[in-house]
Amino acid sequence: MLTVTGTRPRPRSLRRRAASLCAVLAALLGLMLAGATAASAHAALLSTDPAENTVVQTAPSEVTLHFSEQVTLSSDDLRVFDPSGKRVDSGPTGHAGSDDTTAQVQLIHGLAPGTYTVAWRAISADTHPVSGAFTFSYGHASATTAVAGEQATKGSPLVGALYGGSRSVQYGSYALLIGSVVMVLICWPGGVRLRSVQRLMLGGWAGLLLSTVAELLLRGPYAAASGLGGVFNLTLIQQSLGERLGTLLVVRILLLAAVGVFLSLLAGQAGIGREAGTGDAAADDDPDAAARQERRLRVGLGTAWAVLAIALACTWALGDHASVGMQVALAVPLDMVHILSMACWLGGLATVLVGLRRPEAEGGVGAAQVARFSTIAMTSVAALVGTGVYQAWRGLGSWGALVSTTYGQLLLVKIGAVLVILAAAWVSRRWTAVLRAAPQPEPQPEPQPESEPQPGPDEAAGSDDPVRRAQLARQRALRAGVVTQRAREAAPARGMLLRSVLLEVTFAVIVLVVTTLLTNTAPGRAVTEQNAAIAATQNQPVNVTLPYSTGGPGDNANGKINIEIDPARTGLNTVHAYVFDNAGKPVDVPELDVSLSLAAKDLGPLPVTLDKVDLGHWAASNVELPLQGKWLLAVSIRSDAIDETTVSTTIQVG
Repeated sequence: MLTVTGTRPRPRSLRRRAASLCAVLAALLGLMLAGATAASAHAALLSTDPAENTVVQTAPSEVTLHFSEQVTLSSDDLRVFDPSGKRVDSGPTGHAGSDDTTAQVQLIHGLAPGTYTVAWRAISADTHPVSGAFTFSYGHASATTAVAGEQATKGSPLVGALYGGSRSVQYGSYALLIGSVVMVLICWPGGVRLRSVQRLMLGGWAGLLLSTVAELLLRGPYAAASGLGGVFNLTLIQQSLGERLGTLLVVRILLLAAVGVFLSLLAGQAGIGREAGTGDAAADDDPDAAARQERRLRVGLGTAWAVLAIALACTWALGDHASVGMQVALAVPLDMVHILSMACWLGGLATVLVGLRRPEAEGGVGAAQVARFSTIAMTSVAALVGTGVYQAWRGLGSWGALVSTTYGQLLLVKIGAVLVILAAAWVSRRWTAVLRAAPQPEPQPEPQPESEPQPGPDEAAGSDDPVRRAQLARQRALRAGVVTQRAREAAPARGMLLRSVLLEVTFAVIVLVVTTLLTNTAPGRAVTEQNAAIAATQNQPVNVTLPYSTGGPGDNANGKINIEIDPARTGLNTVHAYVFDNAGKPVDVPELDVSLSLAAKDLGPLPVTLDKVDLGHWAASNVELPLQGKWLLAVSIRSDAIDETTVSTTIQVG
């Protein structure tokens, strides 16, 4: 707990400390800015080699993934499993040559025919991990164990929950820390003498420090998709410290050490705002000099706190969505303003709530202090709206993304919660005006611990009787409670103000939780751009070769079917089918049927009417594909009057 003392550091000493602190903060800020990059948010997988859901006839020696932006890889980020779930990758995961937008891993020799699962995981330029899995087949398709690949990319749900929870605690603790100190320095100087306000500041500082350390330790297992046992894995910790986010977290911890020094200095200034005649002889002799000294002290403390608050905000702005994508030079400062405004508003609300729970006559916050904070809150809300509109435009990119993407839906929830807070704030301003118009209570003198009240005749008579003393103590406590209750009932506006502020704080918690979810979600603009990039790489004519075997006796009973669909987009397409035997020579078959189905839309199967063109060659024109997506291509082939089989694969229609 903060210790309140009466010793003030000299102004020159304070200035020297502030200058040293500013020099350290400048160095830390330079370290943070050195890691800022320009890229899009959340890497998207554009293409793979071998391609997803394809059948290759030659055993691949490596698997290569191409992303929409540069990615950071660990040695075990690309895993390949055979049909039985056994790993067949060989060596560490790395980039293909010097291309940092790729991921590549070598495969063992002697792969058996069948379907293989590739599980991958990477770190985007905005420090968020991305993952996924896909399959390809060698020789022919087969049953596969997909569970192994899914588990390899999803990681531990407990680690994910703890990691996200630590980020939520950081936002809330930062708001408590910044807002409570701003409230004390600007609006309510006397509040620093209250133990409840001191606990609020200390709780914000301790919560931010502990949750930052927790995120740093959880970052390794979270990024590596491992379990909770990897928290103290030195290799994972070293990898986390080597990332830009790890550097920012270390900088934040160092800044919080400086914040701890600041809070100890602030605790020593518990007399800020004291009236004359409270024990300071110099202040009583020269009130003007005391006012000037107090003003200089406030300016010094306020400047130091502003530098610390801005530096702490940098550790978020430079590690999240603002640090990548378009207009980084503008987005980072505006994101810092957004974070600082949120902290001043919501943290100040929490401090007001604590102050309202105590009557003004007993040192609680008064109507004048609440009105002063109301001005700061309005300024903060205006800054939040302005920067929030820019962030929404930058993150969404279109009105459609507001409802079609997870980022947009979360943003709608946040806007709704903020509107509720604004409505409650309007009610709070009304009750504040009523409270200011009401007669102010007479200030009560602070109790002097060194003087004991003189007992009355009844108390003196029963001072030797422990039962009587207990009765008198209960009576005194009852009288004190009645006096306090009457004081509260005399000002109903204060109680209503307390309720409206409590409503604001409740929805503020919801806003902080949604904000954490937003920082872990790909922005709508990035999702749209990545989908377009993926479509550009996949909107190509389809050319797939499927092995078949009807089990019949003829030369045409075993072979390969080659299907070409051009341009493989919505609208009219041309389909060609070629049938070859095992020697690669064209062969005829009595019957060949092709159909297409889109399971995501419960569409199909749509039959394709083929016309015989030449030996082993069939074709169809004007085949209409109404929707884009992953279609199931099914080919039924009959080699004689009895023997028949069906082979299938998935194709992408753009």
